[in-house]
Amino acid sequence: RATINQMKNQMNLTKTLTGVALLALAATMQAQEPAEKASATAKPVEKAIAVLHPTKGSETTGTITFEKDGDSVRVTGEVRGLTPGKHGFHVHEFGDCSAPDATSAGGHFNPTDAPHGAPATDKHHIGDLGNIEADDSGVAKVDMKADFLKFEGPTSILGRGLIVHADADDLKSQPTGDAGGRVACGVIGVANTK
Repeated sequence: RATINQMKNQMNLTKTLTGVALLALAATMQAQEPAEKASATAKPVEKAIAVLHPTKGSETTGTITFEKDGDSVRVTGEVRGLTPGKHGFHVHEFGDCSAPDATSAGGHFNPTDAPHGAPATDKHHIGDLGNIEADDSGVAKVDMKADFLKFEGPTSILGRGLIVHADADDLKSQPTGDAGGRVACGVIGVANTK
């Protein structure tokens, strides 16, 4: 008799645990459905922005906008506080500007494992944007178009770092173009288009 009662108790416990597991599974599936529906109906990113902050010892600031333009992305904006002349301008691996010298942003964004080069050449890093040029007052106006910049997929620049360098990118030295230290860093984030 004790054994029959124990068996009944075990069966009741098994039924209860099965019921709890099924309820948990149903709740998980319901929670996933809105997320899947949201991602399926989410609008594609059309615009991104990077606010550039100076690294330690620098006074360089700026705002750069990335906006879909047909099959390309137009890069526009202004960078201030530069020395007159050319400055390397690159998308870097990480959206992390926390190090005083911005080395936390890693190297050039290069998911295709290409050599460093000019943006107009056949082979170059996805992050190779060439140079921007500051005038005598230290202001660089940026306006370029790149068909290799994307907001989606494995080569997406969203969440990556944007770096302005102290010197010109020679567009050939590996792997950085010998562009010197980093004078400003920003994170490329989805822009509020409202």
